[in-house]
Amino acid sequence: MSHQDSHSESYKKAGVDVTAGYDTVKRIRPMVESTYIPGVLGTIGGFGGMFAPDLSGMEKPVLVSGADGVGTKLKLAFVLEKHDTVGIDCVAMCVNDIACGGAKPLFFLDYLAVGKLSPAVAADIVSGVAEGCRQAGCALVGGETAEMPGFYPEGEYDLAGFAVGLVDEKKIIDGKRLAPGDALIGVGSSGVHSNGFSLVRRVFGTEKETLAAHIPELGTTLGEALLTPTRIYVRALQALQAAVDVRAVSHITGGGFYENIPRMLPGGVRARVHKNAMPVPPIFRLIAEKGGIPERDMYNTYNMGVGLVVGVPAAQADEAVRVLTAAGEKAAVIGECVPGEQGVEIC
Repeated sequence: MSHQDSHSESYKKAGVDVTAGYDTVKRIRPMVESTYIPGVLGTIGGFGGMFAPDLSGMEKPVLVSGADGVGTKLKLAFVLEKHDTVGIDCVAMCVNDIACGGAKPLFFLDYLAVGKLSPAVAADIVSGVAEGCRQAGCALVGGETAEMPGFYPEGEYDLAGFAVGLVDEKKIIDGKRLAPGDALIGVGSSGVHSNGFSLVRRVFGTEKETLAAHIPELGTTLGEALLTPTRIYVRALQALQAAVDVRAVSHITGGGFYENIPRMLPGGVRARVHKNAMPVPPIFRLIAEKGGIPERDMYNTYNMGVGLVVGVPAAQADEAVRVLTAAGEKAAVIGECVPGEQGVEIC
């Protein structure tokens, strides 16, 4: 594809350099194509990403979609000038959500809006998006980069995206079969993931000196700990679905335990979670202590070391933990379902 005739000096004077966009596409093309899986048609540069799904063996295919962004975690990336992991967050927030419904992610598209486009920074960002897609086993089939001078400050950007997945209707995980007596399995997080960063910034601020400080109990700098990308659980969930009866899955994102676990519960079922069943990573204790944040607020904002909660029959709990551990995850039985008003209690 050639853009040799495309150049507007007037538009450049207004703050938009179209040639920077072409440079960006040239840089990211190999990254994007590294994510391609069977079903991808064409390559980047068209007006729409195309994907031909394999529907063989499915009685009633159902598309499952999810959209999300990285949020104000990006503010830390700006300060630290580290842009190669936030794309993983963007993919993770979308694909983990659709995997909760039993779907296999097929493809992803991103949206990057900037004040002034730097092809090198954009390439760093997309490298993370591509890595997230590879981890999830889905294809990056397209996206959009928008240069918006006067809307975003120079050096800042926003990043969002969406994923589409596929599941046979009979294999949808919707929580309807979850019942009192079922076990709750916790799957470990990689840290704060991509939620609650408005509170993180209130607690720590965004001074580079603070973020670059080495924290012994974290074993790294504060900024590195906070920028650790969201864990992608797609492959582990697929392995789990093949081995046990997965009745419900909750992705612990914004709103923490109190908002997300009830979303997987049917009426008349209450989740009882034992907070000491899995260790709480030091970053959360640091946030709570430094910010003077009550424990309930912490569990109502953060994942506290548990990125997913999975409901399975009690008799299959040990096997579920074994399968998740074999898939590279930290997992443990963290609670059970009991009769009662739909909701969660943490004890």
